[in-house]
Amino acid sequence: MFFSLIAIAAVIALFVIVSRQQNRIALVERELAVLRGLVQSGASLSAPKPADAAQEGLPEEAKAAPAAPLADGATVAEEIAATPENAESEAVAGPWTKGRTVPAQSAGTAEPAHAASVVETPAAGSPAAPKAARQTDVETALGTRWAVWVGGIALALGGLFLIRYTIEAGIFGPGVRLAMAGILGLVLIAGAEFIRRTGFRVPVQGAAGAYIPAILTGAGAFILFGTVYAAHGIYGFIGPATAFALLGVIGVATIGASLLHGLALAGIGLVGAMVTPALVASEAPNPWALFVYLAIVLAATAAIARIRDWKALVAAAFAGTGIWTILYMVDAPEVNLAAVLFISLATLAVLAFVWLGLFLVTGRDDTVRGFDWPSIVPGFFIALSALALSVDPAFASAGDALHGAILLAALVAAALYRPPALPLVFAAGIATVLIYLGIIPPATIGADALDVGLDAQPLASSDALTFRIGVALGMIFLAAGFWAARRFAAAAPLRAACWAAWGVIAPLVVLLALWLTFGDIDRDLGYALPALLLALAFAAGSEWIARAEEPPLAGGPAVSFALGGAGVAGLLMLHMAFGSGWTTLLLGAAAVVPALATRWRTYPVLGWIAVGAAIAVLGRVAFDPTIVGAASLARTPILNWLLPGYGVPALAFGFAAWQLARTTNGRPRLAMEAASALFALLAIAMLVRHAMHGGVIDTGTVTLAEQAIYTLIALGAGAILVAIDMRSPSSVLRYGSMAAGVVSAGLIAVQHFVVLNPLLTDESTGTVPVFNLLFLAYLLPAVAAGALALYVRDKRPRWYAAMLALIAALLAFAYATLSVRRLFKGEFIALWSGLGQLETYTYSALWLVIGVALLTAGVWLKSQVLRIASAALIAVAVLKVFLFDMSELEGVLRALSFIGLGAVLIGIGLFYQRLLTRAAREA
Repeated sequence: MFFSLIAIAAVIALFVIVSRQQNRIALVERELAVLRGLVQSGASLSAPKPADAAQEGLPEEAKAAPAAPLADGATVAEEIAATPENAESEAVAGPWTKGRTVPAQSAGTAEPAHAASVVETPAAGSPAAPKAARQTDVETALGTRWAVWVGGIALALGGLFLIRYTIEAGIFGPGVRLAMAGILGLVLIAGAEFIRRTGFRVPVQGAAGAYIPAILTGAGAFILFGTVYAAHGIYGFIGPATAFALLGVIGVATIGASLLHGLALAGIGLVGAMVTPALVASEAPNPWALFVYLAIVLAATAAIARIRDWKALVAAAFAGTGIWTILYMVDAPEVNLAAVLFISLATLAVLAFVWLGLFLVTGRDDTVRGFDWPSIVPGFFIALSALALSVDPAFASAGDALHGAILLAALVAAALYRPPALPLVFAAGIATVLIYLGIIPPATIGADALDVGLDAQPLASSDALTFRIGVALGMIFLAAGFWAARRFAAAAPLRAACWAAWGVIAPLVVLLALWLTFGDIDRDLGYALPALLLALAFAAGSEWIARAEEPPLAGGPAVSFALGGAGVAGLLMLHMAFGSGWTTLLLGAAAVVPALATRWRTYPVLGWIAVGAAIAVLGRVAFDPTIVGAASLARTPILNWLLPGYGVPALAFGFAAWQLARTTNGRPRLAMEAASALFALLAIAMLVRHAMHGGVIDTGTVTLAEQAIYTLIALGAGAILVAIDMRSPSSVLRYGSMAAGVVSAGLIAVQHFVVLNPLLTDESTGTVPVFNLLFLAYLLPAVAAGALALYVRDKRPRWYAAMLALIAALLAFAYATLSVRRLFKGEFIALWSGLGQLETYTYSALWLVIGVALLTAGVWLKSQVLRIASAALIAVAVLKVFLFDMSELEGVLRALSFIGLGAVLIGIGLFYQRLLTRAAREA
C-alpha cells in the first residue's frame, strides 16, 4: 500500500514536471518564431529590445505591470509577451506532428494560471495547416484521451482491488484497510487539486475530454464512496445515519467540485448521491430522512446546473428524485402522504426558484427562454404520483385523492409562475383527464364495446370527494388557462394556445365524466345548466383573450381553442337537456349560430365550429338513423321525425353556407354546402325507405332498399364533390369525386345486379304499384347516375362520364324489365316462378322500345356510349327473338314478335339512312 501511494505521487509529480517543461519549451519556441519573423521581414534586430518588441500591442496595464518573477525564472510581462491574445484557444495535435495548428477546446472548466504552449506553426496562408488539422492522429488519441481515462478507471478499481486483497490476505485489520482506502481517495482528490492549481493543461487537440484533474477527482470520489459503504455495509463500523450522511456529503461535494472539473464529475456525484439510499439499509426506514436528503441533493444539483446551464444534469436529478418517490409509494407498507407531498412540492420549488430562478447568475430572463425541456421530468413524475393517489384503490379508498389534487394544482401554479415550465400544465392536464375518464362506469359507455361484463368496475373510485375535487380542478384549469392565455396572447401566441387548450379540455372532460358517472344519461337538467354556463364562460373568455391580441381581435389559436370549447360545451348542453330527436334537430340548427357570428367577428374558427356541428349531426344519424329511435318513430309516411330530423339540418347547413359565403368564406363554406346537399339527399332517401318498409327502418342485414340508399348517397356525394371542386379546385376533391363514382358503379354491379337482385333473392318488391323497391333500387339510381354523367361530361375524363352513362342505361333497363316481371308475377318475382308466353313477348317488345329510346337519346345528346348501348340492347332483342321466342311462343305472339322486330330494324335502318343523307348534304 505504501509503495502504491509513492507510485501515485511520483506519477502526479511527473505530470507536473512535464507540464512545466512544456511551458518553458513553448516560451523558447515563441521567441524563436518572433525572431524568425523579424529576419524574414528584413527588420533590424537592434531596434527594439526583445522585451520591448514583445510588449508592442499589449494593453497599458500589462506594460506598466512590474516584472514579477515566476518559478521558472520568467516574468509576467515576458509570459504575456510570449503568449498571443488567442493562445488559450490554440493547441496542437502532438509533439510528434509539428507544423499543425488547430483550435483547441477548453480542457475542463478550470482556468489555468499559465497559457498553453504552442509549437512551431506553418507560415500564414499555408494550405497545409487546415488540411492537417482535419486529420485524425491515432497516436495522440491513444496517448492522451484513452490513456488518461483508462488510467483513472484503473486507479479507482485498483484502490478497491487493493482493499479486497488485504481482506483476503489478512495483512491489515479492517480499520487499517478502510483508513488506507480513504487516504488513497483523499490523495487522489488532493493531487487533482494540486495539478489544477499549478496550471496544468494538455496542449493537444481533443484533450478536453481527458482533463486529468477531473478524472483523478472522480476516481477519488469513487473510492471514498466504496470506503464509506464498506465501513457500514460490510464491517458495521458506522451506523446507517452516519453512513447516509457521509455518502450524501461525498455526493454533494462531488457535484460541487464539478464547477471546477466539468459535467462528467457532476454526473458521477449525482449517481453516487442517488444510489446512497439504496446502499444504506435500515431496519426502520424514515421517509422524512430520505426525502429531506433528496431535496438537498436536488437543490444543490439544480443550483450548479443553473450556473453551468447543464440541462441534462438537472433532468437526471429530477428523474432520480421522481424514481425514489414512486418506489417509496409502491414498496412502503404504510405510505406517509405528508412526506410524499413534501418531496413533490420541494421538487416544484427547486424547479421554480432554483433551476428557473437563478437568472441573476446566467443573465437570462424567463421571457427569453421559450421552452424548458428538463421541466418535462418533474412534471411527469409528480403527475404520476397524483394519478396514483387518485386511481389506486389503496390510496383513493382512504381519501388520499385530495393530496393528488393538491399536486395537480401545484403543477398548474408552478407553470403559471415560471412560463418556461410549460410541460407542467400538460402533465397536470393529462393526469386530470385520465383520472376523470377512469371514474366513468364501463356499463355507461357500452360494456359490449369494451368487452367487459356489466358488473365491471370503473378504473377510479367515484364518491362525493371525487365530485368536489373535479369541480375545483375544472375551475382551476379554466381560470389559470384563460388568464395565462390573455397574458401571452400578444407576445407568445403558441404558449397562449396551449394554456387556452387546457383551460378548455380539463373542465369539459371533468363535466362529461361527472355527468356520465353521477347524472342521468338520457336527460339531466342539473348538468345541462353547468354546461350552458361553461359555454358562455368560454365564449366570454375568447372575447377577453382576443382583445389582448396584437393586433386586437385577430382570432388567433388561443381564441380558436376557447370558441371551440364553447361549441363542445353547447353540444354537451343539448345532449343533457333534450331527448334524442330534439338534440339532433337543435344541434343541426345550432350550426347557424357561429355562421351568424361571422357578421361581427371574422374569426376563421367560427366557420369550422359550424362544420363541427354538421359532423356531430352526421355522427348522431349514423348512430341512430331513425332520429328518435325505432320504437318512437311514427309509421305515417313523410310526416314523421325523419322529415325534420334530416330536413332542418339540411336547411340550417344551407343557410350557414350562404352566410359564410358573405363573410369568412373559405373551406368551411364549401363543407357546409356539401353537408346541406348530403342531408337533403338523405332526407329523401330515408323518407322513401320509411314508406317502402311500412314505417319500420330495418336495422338487420343489408337489404336492397338499404343498399339503394347507400348507392344514392354515394352518387350524391360524387356530385357534391364535383360541384365544390368547380368552385374551389382541389386535387383531393377531384379524385374524391371520381372515387365516389367508381364506388357507386361497383356497388351497383355487385349488389343491385347480383347479390341483392330480387330475381335471385325473391325479396318482396312491395305492394305499392309505382313507389316500390324497384323504384328505389333501380329507377332512382338510374336517374342519379344519368344526371351525374351529364353533369361531369366536360368536367371529368371521358371514361368516367361514359361509365356513369352505361350504369344509368343498365339500371333503367333493369328497372323496366323487372317492372314487367312484377306486373305479371306480383310482389315476388324470383326466376323459379317461371315465364308466361305473354310475359316473354312483352320483354322483346320492351327491349326494342328501350333500344330505340336509347338510340334517340344518343343522337340527341351526341353520345356514342348511348348509341352503342342501344345497338347492344337491340342485338340482345334480336337474339332473344330468334333463339327463344321462336321455340317458346306460339300462334299470334310468335308472329307479332317477328313482325315487331322486323319493323323496328327497318325503322332503324331508315333512320340511319336519313341521318347519313342529311350529313352528306350539309357537307
